[in-house]
Amino acid sequence: MDLPELGAFLRSRRDRITPADVGIVPGPRRRVPGLRRDEVAMLAGASVEYYTELEQGSKVQPSPQMLGALARALRLTSDERDHVYRLAGRPVPARTGDTHVEPAMLALLDRLEDTPALIVSDLAETLAANDLARALLGERQGIAWPRSSQVYRWFVEPEHRATHPERDHARLSESLVADLRLAAGRRPAGDRRLAELVALCSEASEEFTRLWEDRAVRLRRVDHKTFVHPTVGTMALSCHNLYTDDGSQHLLWFTAREDADSVERLALLRVVGQQALTS
Repeated sequence: MDLPELGAFLRSRRDRITPADVGIVPGPRRRVPGLRRDEVAMLAGASVEYYTELEQGSKVQPSPQMLGALARALRLTSDERDHVYRLAGRPVPARTGDTHVEPAMLALLDRLEDTPALIVSDLAETLAANDLARALLGERQGIAWPRSSQVYRWFVEPEHRATHPERDHARLSESLVADLRLAAGRRPAGDRRLAELVALCSEASEEFTRLWEDRAVRLRRVDHKTFVHPTVGTMALSCHNLYTDDGSQHLLWFTAREDADSVERLALLRVVGQQALTS
């Protein structure tokens, strides 16, 4: 453990990131070329006082979850992320089934300002999302495992299905489980998080058990879904997926289908989302 060096490393990474890199509009009177401490704290979900103590190399010992949040906020590469864990005296997370998002994918997400977009793991956890995705889907980041997985919420907490019309539920169930089967093939035998997720969903849902035992696999590159939004109404959206080479993560973004109502309501969502952020 080397907390002073951890603080120095965080400062050096903060200095190299511009506000535009993380989707922040710089004000007219900026005194630093990189991010300010309060901006990093906001992006990582920490208080300014806590982050300041980290940079000063005090005796604050960040949790693995906070280190992961800082790695995402500072756009660290996988090697830089591992270095941060070592400096903090924490076990370095395994690369298999990793939830660390590479800076290149985050940079692409930052450029998708006019359409809902998010980065999702192979266990259906939201790792990063833009403002429009939050306006469409609600806040999905920062949820504790296993509720962080959309698969868990869909089968164990079925009230979350209200986002889609009931006529689509069976098809969406099949797609979620087929995706999870693909993830099971990529992950090592006995993967703890996968096994826990399958066990919990099987115990709660006969539908999940039936679909899991069916062993269907499917990689969804393009899909079509109907969303029931509490403010703007029903929208028919196309879902596009861009996968990493190992399939462990994908960038998911939504566009309106051809009908005029969906186009207008997605445009309205942009306005509603901005108003919610301002308020």
